[in-house]
Amino acid sequence: MDCPKAELSLTFVNDPAMARLNRTIMQRRGTTNVIALPQQGGPFPEVQPQILGDVIISLEATQRQAWQQGWEFAELFDLYLIHGILHLLGYDHETSEAAAQCMAVKTKELFLLLYPELKEVIAWPDWK
Repeated sequence: MDCPKAELSLTFVNDPAMARLNRTIMQRRGTTNVIALPQQGGPFPEVQPQILGDVIISLEATQRQAWQQGWEFAELFDLYLIHGILHLLGYDHETSEAAAQCMAVKTKELFLLLYPELKEVIAWPDWK
């Protein structure tokens, strides 16, 4: 992955705070597990080119979903962090099936660098 050195902001929230952010920023109802807010691109990309953006993770959603899906909290947290960072780098699973597949492959590739012993995990989250 070709990415220059950049700053990343991480914010951890509970479900009610994430639901408010999801409604305000994404115009979607309810909570979600991760929101990524890129700072690069847009009309003024040269203003702060060293700032990649923000990743916001609901710790409550992560804990609940880890329990529901049989994941360890730390593993699922890392998966959501990778997912958010990939969004900041321009990956987007919501634009097309091909884009979703590309993001899924990159997510698994990066996740397995951290957890090679989980290569056989079959219950990957579906972000469609």
